[in-house]
Amino acid sequence: MQKILIANRGEIAVRIARACAEAGYRSVAVYADQDLDAMHVRLADEAFALPGTTAAETYLSIAALLDAARASGADAVHPGYGFLSESAEFARAVESAGLTWIGPSPETIDALGDKVSARAIALRAGAPLAPGTDRPLADAAEAVAFAREHGVPVVVKAAFGGGGRGLKVARTVEEVADAFDAAMREAVAAFGRGACFIERYLEHPRHVEVQVLGDGDGTVVVVGDRDCTLQRRSQKLIEEAPAPRLHDEQRARMHAAARDICAAVDYRGAGTVEFLLGRDGTISFLEVNTRLQVEHPVTEAVTGVDLVREQFRIAEGLGPSCSTTPPSTGHAIELRLNAEDPGRGFLPSPGRIEALRVPAGPGIRWDSGVEAGDRVEAAFDSLVAKLIVHAADRDSAIARMRRALRELLVTGVATVAPVATAVLGEPDFATATFSVSTQWIEATLMPRLAPQARSARADAPAMQRVPIELDGRRILVGLPETLLMAASGASRADTDAAGGAVSAPQEDAVLAPVPGTVVRWMADEGASVEAGTPIAVLDAMKMETVVLAHRSGTLVQRAPVGCDVALDEAIARIER
Repeated sequence: MQKILIANRGEIAVRIARACAEAGYRSVAVYADQDLDAMHVRLADEAFALPGTTAAETYLSIAALLDAARASGADAVHPGYGFLSESAEFARAVESAGLTWIGPSPETIDALGDKVSARAIALRAGAPLAPGTDRPLADAAEAVAFAREHGVPVVVKAAFGGGGRGLKVARTVEEVADAFDAAMREAVAAFGRGACFIERYLEHPRHVEVQVLGDGDGTVVVVGDRDCTLQRRSQKLIEEAPAPRLHDEQRARMHAAARDICAAVDYRGAGTVEFLLGRDGTISFLEVNTRLQVEHPVTEAVTGVDLVREQFRIAEGLGPSCSTTPPSTGHAIELRLNAEDPGRGFLPSPGRIEALRVPAGPGIRWDSGVEAGDRVEAAFDSLVAKLIVHAADRDSAIARMRRALRELLVTGVATVAPVATAVLGEPDFATATFSVSTQWIEATLMPRLAPQARSARADAPAMQRVPIELDGRRILVGLPETLLMAASGASRADTDAAGGAVSAPQEDAVLAPVPGTVVRWMADEGASVEAGTPIAVLDAMKMETVVLAHRSGTLVQRAPVGCDVALDEAIARIER
């Protein structure tokens, strides 16, 4: 490998570009229109546009990514995480184009990326499993039938993908159909495929995962384990390594199951096997993520193993650098700094980062995709940065994270930093009992959290593609609309004035709580609704947000399904 195309954006694209520089590879960034001047674009050796503004047009477009690889002369592709990182179709397309795919084989991704197939492999490997379907659900009625037979609570999960998207819990039979529909919509939006399955849900479990490296020929090395229990909306917020309060037998059983599952499919590269751990000690296999994980830095901190460099080694045919599980030294904790407002139910908070002060000092690592002045885009994930601390033991790591959070300053967007600060002071988390669960944040902390200041609206500059002639060839150049306006003597104010001023919202207006896309109306046009009734669903930062009626009256819809809306834009009226 000489030149690696990074088929991703944001923090992980920056992480991979840095690893490329240290390993002697040239890096190629790709970008959507609104990422024209993003940090990952600035740091890579080269950058190529993916014309468009949506994930489907850009980072999820196999054709566009391969075009960029050909144009740049890249000979390898690293998918990062999210987007197409667990797409067997993309892996096959990369290999068919004669490029090196830095990840598991397409056959392995097919076998483990489909959570139904992965369950069957885990069962043959002797891993413990909760009751669930052995194939994707045909429809909501089938999900309801499973719940009636096996009881509730149940969880509906996207068969492809991960990261909490396409995952919905139903605690009554009446909730199951809606959970299926919502999981399917999120799965299509995030992963392009809506297949879902259902299984019994363990209440108040811990989430523990095992990091593996495989050489592609049946040898799999366990690198360590992590606890990822602290979550909201089934997405992780705080992770640590090694997983605290695990009995030796539990740790050994999870490590062995992870190794056996991955060895059964000749796993190649870095991967993660996830488990749920019930309060009674029950272990249940959850899934295999056939990619690098967001939380990989905590494992790197305690083992000294650079997992991205290991991915490069394995893709070159050299195999993992370690043949046995490396010793774990000290304790590491990671905070995912998402642009979300916990006091408003973790609503996404896109906007411009006005000021950013980054923590520093011994044992601090900051992995970020933004700098002060950059925008957090509504079209993509809410992850802004990751704050990682490493210390001699867990108590010291908690103290170091507290100190780092006191130093951290972010203005312009709301973040989850107040949640982390609150968590670190809670005995359920900070003491040796470690009695938190995956629902603990929402059930215990959220009611105490105050809303943060709303983010100022910060739209990405609109792009126009202008044809020019360069050395006898006609090419398209993407230019910000503001630059073209300046060249023509026009201004945004002129454009706004031409279109008419936007009036202040009326008291009957239903305002969008987040910028996003209307994906569903839950109440019909002209319906009589009560205050607090769910009336619409918005997709924002790959997550669904339910919009409630703010008063009683008759619903008048103003935004059709598929319409993009801005923060505080009126999507409906409720007339009296």
